[in-house]
Amino acid sequence: MKRGSVIGNIAKDLELELSRFSARKPRIDAEDNNALYCGINLNTGDLIVHERIDREGLCAKKASCVIKQELVLENPLELHRINIRVQDINDNSPQFKEDLLKLEIGESADKGEGFLLGEAHDGDIGDNAVQGYSLAQNDHFKLNVNTKGGGRKYCELVLDKELDREEKKEISLLLTAFDGGSPQRSGTVVIHVTVLDANDNVPVFSQNVYKASLPENSPLDTLVMTVSATDADDGLNSEITYGFDHVSDDNSEVFSLDPKTGEVRVAENIDYEKVSSYEMQISAKDGLGLVSYATLITEVSDINDNAPAISLKSLSNPIAENVSPGTEVGIINVQDRDSEKNRQVRCSIQQGVPFKLLPSIKNYYSLVTTGQLDRERVSDYNITITATDEGSPPLSSSKTVHLSVADINDNPPVFEERSYSAYVTENNKPGSTLCSVSARDPDWRQNGTVIYSLLPGEVNGAPVSSYLSVNGDTGVIHAVRSFDYEQLRSFKVQVMARDNGSPPLSSNVTVSVFISDVNDNSPQILYPAPEGNSFMTPSLVPKAAHGGSLVSKVIAVDADSGQNAWLSYHVVKSTDPGLFTIGLHSGEIRTQRDISESDSMKQNLIVAVKDNGQPSLSASCAMYLLISDNLAEVPELKDISYEEKNSKLTSYLIIALVSVSTIFLTFIIIILGLRFCRRRKPRLLFDGAVAIPSAYLPPNYADVDGTGTLRSTYNYDAYLTTGSRTSDFKFVTSYNDNTLPADQTLRKSPTDFADVFGDSDDSPEIRSTMGYSTFSLHCSLALLLVSLHLISGDVSYSIPEEMKRGSVIGNIAKDLGLELSRFSARKPRIDAEDNNALYCGINLNTGDLIVHERIDREGLCTKKASCVIKQELVLENPLELHRINIRVQDINDNSPQFKEDLLKLEIRELASKGTRFLLGEAHDADIGDNAVQGYSLAQNDHFKLNVNTKGVGRKYCELVLDKELDREEKKEISLLLTAFDGGSPQRSGTVVIHVTVLDANDNVPVFSQNVYKASLPENSPLDTLVMTVSATDADDGLNSEITYGFDHVSDDNSEVFSLDPKTGEVRVVKNIDYEKVSSYEMQISAKDGLGLVSYASLIIEVSDINDNAPAISLKSLSNPIAENVSPGTEVGIINVQDRDSEKNRQVRCSIQQGVPFKLLPSIKNYYSLVTTGQLDRELVSDYNITITATDEGSPPLSSSKTVHLAVADINDNPPVFEEHSYSAYVTENNKPGSKLCSVSARDPDWRQNGTVIYSLLPGEVNGAPVSSYLSVNGDTGVIHAVRSFDYEQFRSFKVQVMARDNGSPPLSSNVTVSVFISDVNDNSPQILYPAPEGNSFMTELVPKAAHGGSLVSKVIAVDADSGQNAWLSYHIVKSTDQGLFTIGLHSGEIRTQRDISESDSMKQNLIVAVKDNGQPSLSATCAMYLLISDNLAEVPELKDISFEEKNSKLTSYLIIALVSVSTFFLTFIIIILGLRFCRRRKPRLLFDGAVAIPSAYLPPNYADVDGTGTLRSTYNYDTYLTTGSRTSDFKFVTSYNDNMLSADQTLRKSPTDFADVFGDSDGSPEVGMCSPLSNTY
Repeated sequence: MKRGSVIGNIAKDLELELSRFSARKPRIDAEDNNALYCGINLNTGDLIVHERIDREGLCAKKASCVIKQELVLENPLELHRINIRVQDINDNSPQFKEDLLKLEIGESADKGEGFLLGEAHDGDIGDNAVQGYSLAQNDHFKLNVNTKGGGRKYCELVLDKELDREEKKEISLLLTAFDGGSPQRSGTVVIHVTVLDANDNVPVFSQNVYKASLPENSPLDTLVMTVSATDADDGLNSEITYGFDHVSDDNSEVFSLDPKTGEVRVAENIDYEKVSSYEMQISAKDGLGLVSYATLITEVSDINDNAPAISLKSLSNPIAENVSPGTEVGIINVQDRDSEKNRQVRCSIQQGVPFKLLPSIKNYYSLVTTGQLDRERVSDYNITITATDEGSPPLSSSKTVHLSVADINDNPPVFEERSYSAYVTENNKPGSTLCSVSARDPDWRQNGTVIYSLLPGEVNGAPVSSYLSVNGDTGVIHAVRSFDYEQLRSFKVQVMARDNGSPPLSSNVTVSVFISDVNDNSPQILYPAPEGNSFMTPSLVPKAAHGGSLVSKVIAVDADSGQNAWLSYHVVKSTDPGLFTIGLHSGEIRTQRDISESDSMKQNLIVAVKDNGQPSLSASCAMYLLISDNLAEVPELKDISYEEKNSKLTSYLIIALVSVSTIFLTFIIIILGLRFCRRRKPRLLFDGAVAIPSAYLPPNYADVDGTGTLRSTYNYDAYLTTGSRTSDFKFVTSYNDNTLPADQTLRKSPTDFADVFGDSDDSPEIRSTMGYSTFSLHCSLALLLVSLHLISGDVSYSIPEEMKRGSVIGNIAKDLGLELSRFSARKPRIDAEDNNALYCGINLNTGDLIVHERIDREGLCTKKASCVIKQELVLENPLELHRINIRVQDINDNSPQFKEDLLKLEIRELASKGTRFLLGEAHDADIGDNAVQGYSLAQNDHFKLNVNTKGVGRKYCELVLDKELDREEKKEISLLLTAFDGGSPQRSGTVVIHVTVLDANDNVPVFSQNVYKASLPENSPLDTLVMTVSATDADDGLNSEITYGFDHVSDDNSEVFSLDPKTGEVRVVKNIDYEKVSSYEMQISAKDGLGLVSYASLIIEVSDINDNAPAISLKSLSNPIAENVSPGTEVGIINVQDRDSEKNRQVRCSIQQGVPFKLLPSIKNYYSLVTTGQLDRELVSDYNITITATDEGSPPLSSSKTVHLAVADINDNPPVFEEHSYSAYVTENNKPGSKLCSVSARDPDWRQNGTVIYSLLPGEVNGAPVSSYLSVNGDTGVIHAVRSFDYEQFRSFKVQVMARDNGSPPLSSNVTVSVFISDVNDNSPQILYPAPEGNSFMTELVPKAAHGGSLVSKVIAVDADSGQNAWLSYHIVKSTDQGLFTIGLHSGEIRTQRDISESDSMKQNLIVAVKDNGQPSLSATCAMYLLISDNLAEVPELKDISFEEKNSKLTSYLIIALVSVSTFFLTFIIIILGLRFCRRRKPRLLFDGAVAIPSAYLPPNYADVDGTGTLRSTYNYDTYLTTGSRTSDFKFVTSYNDNMLSADQTLRKSPTDFADVFGDSDGSPEVGMCSPLSNTY
């Protein structure tokens, strides 16, 4: 029926008022929670179709089909059952399960044999189901229709006419099934019958004998021939398999036969010399074992495939190198296995060797010498002998004969080089390797063993052995001592090489040793002179000097040579870094810019001189320059200005001092002038008034190769006579043009050094004469004529095979007519022709030819009629060759043998009488009468033997069926076949023939029962065994292998059960539900291997169990409910159903304890859910009510359903803060808007009643509104800072925060928030004393008698921060005397560390730093000025400048200066005179003129640096001048020379080291202010 069709008026049928029908909320429910097929029209009360109703889908084949529905009404609750009976209509056609039925029927099937086709299925029932079948007209089959027990129709196909596969292989039939409905419906299926073949034809070869020709050495897998056979049968019966049948062992692996294609291919190497033809028997077998045979004969054709074989019969090795030409050294034999033309051989050796081959008797050659041998030229020979045959193409082979030449001692050792050079760096370790010499002696062993030794000699007056040693075995030369380049630069020695021959021979060679320089000498500074402590006058620089003007020059030399002596100059430190520069290689000091008025008059330069060695060495010196036009302007030399009131004595002293100084200077200038006039090329270095000579070198120094301090290369030669006291100094002009560039100075070749030392070949020290022994070889050349005596005929013997070793074959000496007395001396031996095995030997005493190895005719010649062994007798002195032919006769030593121990035959039981089965043949290794002569078969009931002869006389046999076989009577038959030969005594061999009778498929499988019945409980586990069906087949093998299967099972049942095709086990594969299907009926088939089928029925009854738990459904629910509803209120209706029946269908229903609800039973299976007490949402906001339903089954089943019920809220709770009060901590200087803390309040009410809003209550903090300090987020309660806080202004405050909900009316609560501000380190320490403001002069007096630990002063400072940020510490950053004062770390008290001494400076400056303990730390500094004095009157800046005339210090200074200048002048003149008389004994320290170079003078305000300058000790000069003083206080501090650095460390000072020398401007007494610093010390 269509959807919406009216079934009936349910309101009228149930007598319900139509006016109240809609108000009672009627609805249709399905019993057992099935689908809803009906609906209700609320206006008319009609029951209408809601879903499609298909009787076949609902009830399948059930006769009665009823749909159960329920009508539910409320107000009040009512339940009415509705039963709707569904009637069948003919709406389904009969259908076969498969579109095509396939049958396989053997052509041997009998007429009347039936083949079950199964049945068609129709979804309808009764007359609308299948009523019959019909088969379309055909020639072979008819239809038989039967009825099953339940009235179901099925059909069988019956063979009405026998089948013939050759006539028709396949047949198609049309089967129709029809029902009894109106109109009638039908369905069809095509039956495809395949006629199976019966194996009744034997394979037939296309030829009985196949013949093929094949060249030897054919490649593997070469196709020899393709054999073919045909079989009239079909399928497996016509599938032919080819194979070799009874092939001999020799031929079994030579060829392969493809079992499918019949291709015969080469599988192993084919050699004509071994086998010239092959005969094999081939079988063709069909799929079920019928066999036929054919013969394959393969002829092998010969080709030239054997290269000549060369063998060395004798060889004299080694041979002396002085043997005469024509000497025989060996005998060669050449053989070729081929025959006729291919056997003819030509033999030769390679060119270029002093040997040749002379042909001898057949296939023999003599190897003789053709010239003089020399072992030193060629110590051994590899003589290649080549043999080539006359075949086409010709083949050749070669053999190499190694021949050694014996040695005599005739060669002395020869050095590999004429001379050797060794290079060693100075300061080498004793024992180090210098070089190695090597000499070769072409002689052998001890004649060629070389021993090395040093020839006696001297180097610089010492023995050579004290300098060098040589290893006698290796020739390695070692240094005995360490060399010094400055003492010795090269020398030569003689090395001798001697062999161990007798007598020994020797030779000598010269070895030149060159010592190379290493950088082991530091540069030496000549100017300014580094020696002594003499007063060094500073160099004057004119004020008008322009940029680039030459000011002075540093002169230095280096005792090393090469690049180690290349010097470079660098200014390490200077007073003004941008004023002066120094030439990198010249040492000239020049101005970089013009001199200005602002430049300091005193200029100090620290100059470092470095060489170019690795590592580099250096020295340093100090240069003192004065920017002035004359010495009178120098402050240290000029007089201090005086006022007019000074005494006249002072004026007189000044005049006297100036006069004496002028005379002194004039005298020096005159002396210098005289010295310069005596030179040819004078040169002034300075532009000022003082001249310094350019590039002065003492006589014992010379610049080397342009690599020293001068730009050009000069040579200084000093000539001294025996009586002279002066030296004539010769200045030679530069030859700088020939100077090598720096990158070439170390690239001298050994020949360059040889030019320096001369050629060692002409050295007078080496006078060695090499003696050579000359041998004159006078040999008369004559060819050795070998008389060859050939025997006119060969010797032949005939012997039986298998003779014992040592048996005598014959007397070879007697048969050849040889003298027995000379037989042994001629070295007779047996050789095998063609290099085969040696089967014979010779008894040298008797001359007998004896058996040496076992002789087996079958192994040598197989089936050949004639078997001959060819051996050769070779005699020497003279060379003779005799052939020996030994004919081997056969004996009956082999029994006939079958290839297999058991012959297996498979013969079908349908084979006809007279059928033949080829058995092949037995093999006997013997020949003639000793071979196989016949066969016999043991007595039996079914077979007889037929013996045949092949064309070559070989016997073979066939098994003939004499009586038909019956497999049921006897499945297997064993026969004994015997083969016998014709020898005496006769030998035989047997083999067992095992005949298997093959079955014919003529029996249909038979089930043990026609109908199988089983009972099965529903919900049985998967793989549960239901039943095992079984069928038997009387046939055997494949014909008896039964396969089980379901036949025409309905779709509903096809996947419920499985049937094992091998065992017949029926198992559960899908869930079985009694409520869906209560029984199953299926048809089972049993089919054998070739398609014969039988059928049986299987009926399975399903028993019901309690497997359905009650189902709970919620029909109505009031949700949510207010928390103030009264007890007993109905909130829902529950329905409970159970699909089981009877007792299992009865249900008990309940809910859990502890909830204010209960269930009240209503009409059948309905319950009401009502309240039992007061609800409170704040205590329980919702309920999960679990309803449990339990049936009365065994065991009982239960189910539960949870109903979620929410309680509606009312606003009855204010917000509550999580804490009683809150504290917020913030560091000062915070960013505005930063988060301080958050407050949180909870309201147990729901939604808007529980939504909390935060706000600040009005108030003031330090007179300002709270809102100007803080803000709160109304939603989250996060409190933010509105401004930046300052800890120094206020440290904490409190505010009130209110939380309010959104209920009606709203409820609220308050909480206090305390804000605490923490300090950060944002204030630097402030120094109160000494006062930082202004530039007032702050000075503390320290008594001279103060002891260590005395309080001197105190630094007072404060910090505005608090806590550890305000913890202050005091440190002295800098002080005039580091060890004199100390300061308290936290008190700031300045105390003395030791007692005050007289040497302590009066003025003491301290720089004090004050640091706090913050992170990061802040600090401030101040300067403290201390005066060590008992009263202010002693302070130079404060005392009166006027002095009494008798105590004037200025006058005293002038007197001292005048006396000093005069004394120095007189001393200078005395020194000049003394030097004139002492020149002869000491090197000149002065120039040729009269002016001396001042030695290391330092003015008072200069200090020598770290002991590396002109002074032996280090001194500091500190000058203090007050603003109004006219005199200077000079302080002389004692030396601290103990800390002086060595010269090689002078260039490793840090900039702070130089700062200590030149003074630090920060400590100037004019600076008296302190400044706060923000950085950290």
